[in-house]
Amino acid sequence: EYNVYSTFQSHEPEFDYLKSLEIEEKINKIRWLKRTNPANFLLSTNDKTIKLWKVTERDKRPEGYNLKDESGLMRDPTNVTSLRVPSFKPMELMVEASPRRIFANAHTYHINSISVNSDQETYLSADDLRINLWHLEVTDQSFNIVDIKPANMEELTEVITAAEFHPHECNLFVYSSSKGTIRLCDMREQALCDKHAKLFEEPEDPTNRSFFSEIISSISDVKFSHNGRYMVTRDYLSIKVWDLLMETKPIETYQVHEYLRSKLCSLYENDCIFDKFECSWSGDDRHIMTGSYNNFYRMFDREAKRDTTLEACRENMKPRTILKPRKVCTGGKRKKEEINVDCLDFNKKILHTAWHPLENILAVAATNNLYIFQSKD
Repeated sequence: EYNVYSTFQSHEPEFDYLKSLEIEEKINKIRWLKRTNPANFLLSTNDKTIKLWKVTERDKRPEGYNLKDESGLMRDPTNVTSLRVPSFKPMELMVEASPRRIFANAHTYHINSISVNSDQETYLSADDLRINLWHLEVTDQSFNIVDIKPANMEELTEVITAAEFHPHECNLFVYSSSKGTIRLCDMREQALCDKHAKLFEEPEDPTNRSFFSEIISSISDVKFSHNGRYMVTRDYLSIKVWDLLMETKPIETYQVHEYLRSKLCSLYENDCIFDKFECSWSGDDRHIMTGSYNNFYRMFDREAKRDTTLEACRENMKPRTILKPRKVCTGGKRKKEEINVDCLDFNKKILHTAWHPLENILAVAATNNLYIFQSKD
């Protein structure tokens, strides 16, 4: 059984008076820093401001002060007749969150990614057109490392959709674009990484060309594998695994919900085609997970070449319930356990998933519910 550990307000609604724009308090990304002491540190960002938070536990409180009484009021020193040694007494566990740094006013456009460097000293933040490099100790300046903004905004053809640092090489990072390309940059080459070191792009299949091709090829997430050799990218219909040593095409491609290709027109009309699905690696880099509609999430076994569709729903709320694989049929006769593609609920979508780095435990966010699943092995 899992209980809420701590809840705190990260951002407040703000108003940009120069642009007459309301800045929502909605959090776009959270990234944890490696632990160096009993406290946890995390970065959280809304559209414009990044904050570094310290989350600490307190289960003892000091008692027996000489100049303070039990309620905390100061005592008259002339009334103190004997000295006591203050001591720590156990108390109910309290979890406190305090903002340690606020990194603001560096992004003109909405922040879509933050990523902590492997050196644990710097991190990057990316918006639609620029990527900035920050030092965790310095809040009043950042270094612009990528700027794809054209001199004339009418010539704008693509935007940055996601960015991430390499897990081991502190000089390498990647960023993906709305055109379906991934660029690997090396900060050792030059200060401004507008010229990439590598460009990963798969040529488009002319047989699948349609009005929606450009929209569905936009990459919504990019993640390095834990060993740093591969990266996974998620576009609207598929998930691809790339080898950093091969730029010409992905080494693996998995269809997430190919049955929606015939439904792109209605998905465009209800704006679902612009949904941004994330993806995640298992701790051993053997499995990949990503979300879909109808509260379905997909898991791909790279070694066995098997894929599974599971559902996060209220019926599975009882502990130790074994999940049944789900299947979607596109027409013809429907088997009993299958669900027809026309019956899928597009308001129920799983955009955020996470895999425990060491164990087979998954966290799946479905609307306002968080589901945690564990392997039965």
